[in-house]
Amino acid sequence: MALQFPNFDPVAIALGPLQIRWYALGYLAGFLLGWVYARWIVKRDEPFGLRPNRLDVDDYLPFAVMGVILGGRFGYVLFYQPAYYFSHPFEILQVWNGGMSFHGGVLGVVISVISYALLKKIPVFRLADLFAVCCTFGLFFGRIANFVNGELFGRTTDVPWGIVFPGGGDLPRHPSQLYEAGLEGLLLFTILSALILNERIRSRPGIVAGAFLAGYGLCRMFVENFREPDSYLGFLTLGLTMGQLLCIPMLLIGAGFITMAVRKRRA
Repeated sequence: MALQFPNFDPVAIALGPLQIRWYALGYLAGFLLGWVYARWIVKRDEPFGLRPNRLDVDDYLPFAVMGVILGGRFGYVLFYQPAYYFSHPFEILQVWNGGMSFHGGVLGVVISVISYALLKKIPVFRLADLFAVCCTFGLFFGRIANFVNGELFGRTTDVPWGIVFPGGGDLPRHPSQLYEAGLEGLLLFTILSALILNERIRSRPGIVAGAFLAGYGLCRMFVENFREPDSYLGFLTLGLTMGQLLCIPMLLIGAGFITMAVRKRRA
């Protein structure tokens, strides 16, 4: 027994030649909800003159968008298909043809956070903590969009909720996109929100950002056991996937941030 993949149309809105895809709407929802949530969090600090404030959140949003899109694209090019794109350099910026890396997006956001914090003289880790929580919106909607597109599906399985995906052959597969939406999106959002709304935790900047990096690394490494490896990469060192290998430094850096923040004098 297996579930058949719903006949989703990847195009959400078609206006003549203009097509707006669910994947694009997922990104848009992630940015907008993250922006609204960040403004709500910092509003409580404004009477004390703490930064970032709501104006900082507004001004940082374009930096975040550029960091996610450029970092995600260049990360995909460098981590997953460097030989192909170095042979076809004009396709590197053709993001509409697909190909984004979360780990590259993280690097892009890290660069944008550091750049904006130094430019505006905002404590780097306070800004990093804030937007670590907000990243979970994009993770959730991005994985839902992956499911709608029928891409990044899981390995073959005999579980009752296995789904036969159009591009995955005749055998049912794990809906690993939904696993990731639940763990990387909903679970991480719940945990990180509890942390950032705790005054004792917020007085030690870096804990929330570290928890995001380590938490995502753990969730992704777990789900990769159910997700089909990229056909052009397969399994790599020690039988790990590229996603798992890229999560190892995330785990180590996240643990380092938490340790540093705990040992540092409370802000």
